[in-house]
Amino acid sequence: MVGRPVGGVGLSALLDRVAAHLRGAGRLGVAYSGGVDSATLLAVAVRTLGADRVVALLGVSPSLPAHERAAAHEVAADLGATVVEVSTHEGDNPAYVANGPDRCFHCKDELFTVISREVVATHRLDAVAYGENADDALRPDRPGAQAATDHRVLRPLADAGLSKVDVRALARELGLGVADKPAAPCLASRIPHGEPVTPAKLAQVEAAEGVLRACGFTDGRVRHHGDVARLELPAAELARAAEPDVAARLVAGVRAAGFRFVALDLAGIQSGAFTLPLVDVTHG
Repeated sequence: MVGRPVGGVGLSALLDRVAAHLRGAGRLGVAYSGGVDSATLLAVAVRTLGADRVVALLGVSPSLPAHERAAAHEVAADLGATVVEVSTHEGDNPAYVANGPDRCFHCKDELFTVISREVVATHRLDAVAYGENADDALRPDRPGAQAATDHRVLRPLADAGLSKVDVRALARELGLGVADKPAAPCLASRIPHGEPVTPAKLAQVEAAEGVLRACGFTDGRVRHHGDVARLELPAAELARAAEPDVAARLVAGVRAAGFRFVALDLAGIQSGAFTLPLVDVTHG
C-alpha cells in the first residue's frame, strides 16, 4: 500500500501527482537508463497506463557501461516493460567530442532526435518522457534539460515536484531494487571539459571502474587525466583503498586499463566536479 509520508506528503499523493502527468499520454516512450529516476518513472507509467502502452527507450553508445546496460534490462523485465535499444552516435558530433560544458546537451539532443526519427512512428508513441526530478531542474549543470525542452519531452517527476529523496522513497515503496542505487552518470562525465571524448578513453574509464567494483567498493568514479586515473570513492571507504592488499589490486587493475598512475582523491565522490565550476550558478 503506497502511503508512507515523505516530507509531510504521503507517498500515495506523490504517486498520484506523477500519474496525473501521465494519464492521457496514449502510448508513452520513457527515455530509460536503469537508474532510480528513470526506473521509478517507468514503474509509475506501467502502473498508470499499463505495460502494453509503455516502451522503455534505452540509449546505447560507448558512453554506457556494459554492466549498466545489462542491469537496465533486468529492472525493466521485473516491471514487465518492453525495452527498445536506441543506438546513438553522439561521438560523430564534433561539438560532443569537443567536450564543452554543454556536452550533455549534444548527447541528449542526439538521443531525442533518434527517438523522434526512428522510434516514435515504429512503436506508435504519442509522447516521450524522461526522468528529470525537481532537484535536477534547479541545477545549472544539466544542459540536457534544454534538449528535452527542444524536443517537447515530458518530465513528469519534476513537474510533480518530486525531489531525489521523494523519488527514492517512492521507488522503495514500489519495490524497485534500484531504490538506493548510487547515481551513475555516463562515462563521458569522467573526462575534463576541453579534453576530447574518445571511445578509447571511455573504454579505459569503464575498465578501471570495473576494478573498483571488483574490489568491493559500493560506488566509485575514475576521472581521466591522461596518464593519471583519479579515483573518487565514498568518503567512508577511502581508508580501505589505502590498505596494502586493496591498493595493490587497484594499482594493478587500473594500470591494466591503460593508465600509468593511480591517484586517490581525498575529497571523495564529487557530483558535477568538472561542470559546476564552469557554469554560472546564478542562472539555471
